[in-house]
Amino acid sequence: MSNRFSGKNVVVIGGNSGIGLAAARAFAQQGARVVITGRVPQTLHSAAQEIGHDAIAIRSDIGDLGQITALFTQLGPQLGHIDVLFVNAGIGAFQAIEKVTEQDWDNIHDINLKGVFFTVQQALPLLRTGSSIVLTGSIGALKGIPTGSVYAASKAGLRALGRCFAAELVGKGIRVNVVSPGPTDTPIIGRTGGLPPQAIPAIREQMIRNTPMHRMGTPEEIAAAVLFLASSESAFVTGIDFLVDGGAASF
Repeated sequence: MSNRFSGKNVVVIGGNSGIGLAAARAFAQQGARVVITGRVPQTLHSAAQEIGHDAIAIRSDIGDLGQITALFTQLGPQLGHIDVLFVNAGIGAFQAIEKVTEQDWDNIHDINLKGVFFTVQQALPLLRTGSSIVLTGSIGALKGIPTGSVYAASKAGLRALGRCFAAELVGKGIRVNVVSPGPTDTPIIGRTGGLPPQAIPAIREQMIRNTPMHRMGTPEEIAAAVLFLASSESAFVTGIDFLVDGGAASF
């Protein structure tokens, strides 16, 4: 196993399941000191045990600015600095235009967009030259999907943040990139707002049919792209949107 991240401090926001957990596990296996965050204490505890390597789990809600500030206030003395910040926390929601409420809009954007912005802002004092930021986007930002308008808008905004962050931080030696998964087999599918549980199997089948590779991606496949973007192997890469989607957004 490679030790690309030996001696590195890695913080995974939303690291207690799915892509975040797969990435945190891979970072730890490659030598990193890993901190994960999430909103549910039980899943955080089990995720930290699964990751091993003395992973640290901290309960923190990316949708709450006060908790974001408290997180990095705690991490300052605990870590000293951050080498990799992977902002993965997010929610999916699919609702017809007529059914979207202001609360729906605010909830999705507070987590998927506002929370991402202020997470990076609060982490900046701990990032140093050579650090890397990776944000989890979505091919939903690139495609017109019925009932996906609010989610897509949040992820399109995140993509814009990635470009602007990259441009603003390049002079400080900090790289910023977005990884945009296509249909991926993670627990978020079952937590997608606006869809009854009995509709999930049909949605999965539709996703598979609409993906040129005719399958869903795995969290580990997305994590591999995240680790590439976070490592020195991508030292000349910043500001990109790395599609890991089985061709779904391209043809």
